[in-house]
Amino acid sequence: MECKTDQNRLRCNCTYEPCSRKGVCCECIQYHRRNGQLPACFFPDDIERTYDRSIERFIKIYQERA
Repeated sequence: MECKTDQNRLRCNCTYEPCSRKGVCCECIQYHRRNGQLPACFFPDDIERTYDRSIERFIKIYQERA
């Protein structure tokens, strides 16, 4: 299967500009998983901008917004 990086970049809400993994979702997921985090696309834009991509933050945000 071919990676659709151009399409992925259009939907990517990551605000970390020097990121080399933008549009390459498989690499992004592996990177964040290795660091105990989730990728930006799992978070609402206002939370993503804080760069707190921890699993704990993900759970807290969705408990608060439920």
